[in-house]
Amino acid sequence: MMDGMDDSPDYFTEEENKLRSVSVDLHSDATLQVDISDALSERDKVKFTVHTKTTLPYFKQGEFSVVRQHEEFIWLHDAYEENEEYAGIIIPPAPPRPDFDASREKLQKLGEGEGTMTKEEFTKMKQELEAEYLAIFKKTVAMHEVFLCRLAAHPLLRKDHNFHVFLEYDQDLSVRGKNKKEKFGGFLKNMVKTADEVLIAGTKDVDEFFDHEKTFILEYHGRIKDATMKADKMTRAHKNVAEDYIRISSGVYTLGTQEPTNLSRIFLKFTELLEKTRKLEGRVASDEDLKLSDLLRYYMKDSQAAKDLLYRRARSLIDYENANKALDKARAKNKDVQQAEAHQQICCHKFEKLSESAKHELIDFKTRRVVAFRKNLVEMTEMEIKHAKANLQFLRNCLVTLKEEQQQQQ
Repeated sequence: MMDGMDDSPDYFTEEENKLRSVSVDLHSDATLQVDISDALSERDKVKFTVHTKTTLPYFKQGEFSVVRQHEEFIWLHDAYEENEEYAGIIIPPAPPRPDFDASREKLQKLGEGEGTMTKEEFTKMKQELEAEYLAIFKKTVAMHEVFLCRLAAHPLLRKDHNFHVFLEYDQDLSVRGKNKKEKFGGFLKNMVKTADEVLIAGTKDVDEFFDHEKTFILEYHGRIKDATMKADKMTRAHKNVAEDYIRISSGVYTLGTQEPTNLSRIFLKFTELLEKTRKLEGRVASDEDLKLSDLLRYYMKDSQAAKDLLYRRARSLIDYENANKALDKARAKNKDVQQAEAHQQICCHKFEKLSESAKHELIDFKTRRVVAFRKNLVEMTEMEIKHAKANLQFLRNCLVTLKEEQQQQQ
């Protein structure tokens, strides 16, 4: 099933799409609906089939599909970030790069150690790794889809020309990744930005709303980053427990099959319980990963995008203040006054426009995250209660079975 673990492609179909759950709550708009109907995973790339259904007049057709790769998603994200028209908008986080190297490495190590474990233990470990790979693949597809849905749901971002090209142009976009020089330039730019952010963070904003939002988002981002790391540790711990059940189950199974004794049947029944508990523990890990870790990770990135918005507004305010100072100097010297006034008006208009848009975006950011967290935490709690009840029932059934076996032997 998991041909994607080797050189062969792995498929994600529309039927499997029903099994996925997107952690980010989005407002759907029937006028423009975008989804990833299927995907093909190869060793070095993933091809996503982006399906669009729309009634908007600026598209040539009402329904169409194109095939896109991860680099083209990044190109679209960067195009939004580099466009000054969207300076007052929280740009949706770019989807993560498909990375299946860790899963492939685990499978390779498993293959190398096949001779050191029983056939049953090897089969179960292989199934566990294949399930992990499939979960990563589905999450990768889901996060690429969320990125597009956020764009499609935004009243301004959905009108962008590059977005229309991405959705509608049925050929390869021929985009390329950044070369070393561009990456280094971006690194230096980020260093300057980080230094600016430190200075800006310590400055009280003239607007009480933005001053409050800046304080909140800086603290929120730090806390959610810490929570993401802890949630990942918790998920890994559940996965490790599931793997330990495999080894324990294998050992008990060996005891039950080596030679027939009075305990053999009890050992085999106990093995069945361990196998069911292993699968349940694996489901708990998957649910927590999907409903908590993924949610935290997404809003860690989204809160960073909100920080970037506040940074752009702060830079715009500095430009406006500098323009005011330049105008005062020009008037004092009675030189280039008209030019300084024109520049001051441009900076003023840009700052006011950016501030107005940013205020709406930050209010929407609060509403969106509250809805998403409430929805996912409720669902995760319901799942964990369901799993706990199932585990309790497994234990009760096991005790009943073991008692019956003991009575039969007596």
